[in-house]
Amino acid sequence: MKKFNDIFEKVAVVALSLIFPTMVLAADINSTITRITDILNMVIGLLFVLVTLYFVWGIVQYVMAAGDEGKIKDGKQHMIWGIIGMAVMAGAWGIVRIITSTFLSGNSTGIPTGVGSGL
Repeated sequence: MKKFNDIFEKVAVVALSLIFPTMVLAADINSTITRITDILNMVIGLLFVLVTLYFVWGIVQYVMAAGDEGKIKDGKQHMIWGIIGMAVMAGAWGIVRIITSTFLSGNSTGIPTGVGSGL
């Protein structure tokens, strides 16, 4: 639990350091939400890449198992968790899109392409 608290504190510090300048400079809510959305889209995109690599690693393990039941089981587990991770990331992206379209007007829909891409 202590490790989780340490990680949570570090993530909170980074998040606040990225958001705080916008709040201090008396930016409007739209620019704050846009900044948060850009950060979340970047993080979601990075996590999607990592989950895809995890899934591909599972495929490689499965193919290279050469009949070893333990390696086959590990490969299947990696593929299953990779698919679950992709579903979670797609859901997170959908939630970000719903929140963004609720609070920002004139926002286009589409796949997140990263920071500064003109969502």
